Amino acid sequence: MKNSVRLRFALACCGVFVLAGIILVAALAFVVRQSLEPRDGLRQPRQIIAAGRTIWPGTDEYYIAGQRVAQVRRVYQSDAIRNVLTWGGVAVLAGGGLATAAGWRAAGWAMRPVRSVTASALRVAQSPDLTERVAHRGPDDEVKELADAVDLVLARLSRSFDGQRRFIANASHELRTPLTINRTLVDVAVRRPDASEDVKRLGESLLVVNTRHERLINGLLALAEGERAVLDRRPFDLADVAEHVLDLAAAEAKEQGVTVHRLLDPAPTAGETVLVERLVQNLVENAVRHNHAGGEVWVTTRRRADRVELVVANTGLPVPPYEIETIFEPFRRLHGDRLRSDRGSGLGLSIVRVVAEAHDGTVTAEPREEGGLTIAVELPQATA
Repeated sequence: MKNSVRLRFALACCGVFVLAGIILVAALAFVVRQSLEPRDGLRQPRQIIAAGRTIWPGTDEYYIAGQRVAQVRRVYQSDAIRNVLTWGGVAVLAGGGLATAAGWRAAGWAMRPVRSVTASALRVAQSPDLTERVAHRGPDDEVKELADAVDLVLARLSRSFDGQRRFIANASHELRTPLTINRTLVDVAVRRPDASEDVKRLGESLLVVNTRHERLINGLLALAEGERAVLDRRPFDLADVAEHVLDLAAAEAKEQGVTVHRLLDPAPTAGETVLVERLVQNLVENAVRHNHAGGEVWVTTRRRADRVELVVANTGLPVPPYEIETIFEPFRRLHGDRLRSDRGSGLGLSIVRVVAEAHDGTVTAEPREEGGLTIAVELPQATA
């Protein structure tokens, strides 16, 4: 709830004032009651003067007059206590309202530096490179300590992200270059006119292994890239990304004998387009590759309240419900004894999950009764 700290402070001021007021009114009522109690010297007066004549003890008139005096005292005592409680309660309630207003104003004044630090921290967090700092200028108090701590955390995060980017770039180059060279050498050896059939078969096997290793390395790098926080969020339409991926996968789907159905309604979101494209690509590739000849794939994008949704469903082998969560773990495969190694490295859905979570999204999967899976990805809708 917005301004919850300020509201709690105002209510705390009101509560303290009301509690102190109740105690004060109760003490005042007690004092008034004690003050109006009959004293020892007045309990048995020697005589009562009424209507210009003296009434002496021992007579009926004296008894009646004494009862009347006691009744009048009780009435005055009761009225006085009731007035103290009534007007005291009104004063406590009015003072509680004033205390709440004063507490609200005082809390707003006290929270002003905190709001300034929060606004600066949000601005820095939304910058693409985390080079800005809160740099709070103020007295050396708790707020200054908090701002300095936030700046320290931001500096460490910036160094960590920079190191991660450099590592990913270097690892990408160092890992891909040898594989590219190997593929080129094997391809040249296989295409030589004097290459024997054994050499060609060996070369084709090596090319398959090399391709699988390239896919594995690309998946690991995408997994590392997707696990970092997405700071530079740019608006785009998820339907456009899905359409582009489906166009690229059309040839493979035709080769596998899989029919792809698309229903792509506008789905505006924000984030890093390259990562989201990899997410959609992994889902579509899984739906095509883990299918059977004559199978079908359905890809849908749409809006749902303040979210956008991508749904990819496919036919295929039945999936046990207890295996649903494990398919999002790295290197976990369903139907392992029946799954060919050239269908993937077991990282596809792991990458889907980390990319979705990096964009503040969610991924859910459900088995289809006819076989296959339905996987839904929800991402925040882009604000206008």
